[in-house]
Amino acid sequence: MTPASGPTTAPRIRAAAAAADGGSDGEYAPPGPPAPGDESVTGGAGGNTIADGEAEAVSADAPQGPAWAVSDPYATALRTGRGPLYLRRTDGWLLPLEVERWCADADAVDSAVLDRCEGAVLDVGCGPGRLVAELAARGRTVLGVDVSEAAVTRTITVGGQALRRSVFDPLPGEGRWGTVLLMDGNVGIGGDPRALLHRMSQLLVPGGLLIAETVPLDVDERTRVQVVDVAHGQARTGDPFPWARIGTPALLQLADRAAEWRAEAQWTAGDRRFVALRTCTASSSAEPPKSRAVISSQRPRKTSAD
Repeated sequence: MTPASGPTTAPRIRAAAAAADGGSDGEYAPPGPPAPGDESVTGGAGGNTIADGEAEAVSADAPQGPAWAVSDPYATALRTGRGPLYLRRTDGWLLPLEVERWCADADAVDSAVLDRCEGAVLDVGCGPGRLVAELAARGRTVLGVDVSEAAVTRTITVGGQALRRSVFDPLPGEGRWGTVLLMDGNVGIGGDPRALLHRMSQLLVPGGLLIAETVPLDVDERTRVQVVDVAHGQARTGDPFPWARIGTPALLQLADRAAEWRAEAQWTAGDRRFVALRTCTASSSAEPPKSRAVISSQRPRKTSAD
């Protein structure tokens, strides 16, 4: 860890964008101690990972959009690492959430997905952080983003770095990420896959890679749901929020209609399905070079949360 040169000096950092511009994975200087009052990004060797002038743009106190991960049942499940937990539609239909798998280490299917990642990686809706931790353990430059404080805390505990933020709010390194991940159903974030795909194109470098996990059915659904814990007698529920469920055919059709994407690949592993899309236009929201973030973890990975 490299300390700051003075109490008001920002930590020495290296930009995630440098990886996409030719830097080598795993060769980033560790961040120094956090600047006073800056808690916007945490985790890794030094805690703070925001460059001069960027802390305000990505403050942890920024308004959080409605999302399933904000609800108390979800936070409780992440703290304990156990379900059962469900998404409940307005018609009463229940979708089981795989809390135990999300809170475990990355499995073989996850690892095969991560093998496809290019450059600096942004995991949108990172949850308890198994993918962020696995990439960090490989020496990759990676940042998790989630609206849930419990998710960010657990990601840090298992050795990753994470930012508490909605993906639709300003993020570090916009237009410079080599790969963005939408795993574990997160292609449904916001209930509008078209808007989410457009936002992904703003985050990626031109020619950048989006890997999305789709529903293993031919479905294209927009709905409102609640997180429900039905394991302890009286059901506990979170606030309703918009969500989407979309299968591979519908996602490919949506991407084909947009000028921003071209299909790269689709595959099935076990009972999980994935789509890889690549941007074909330059991002219009890339940050200037002076505004940079380091998100390369130097801390040894913990395999389980305490």
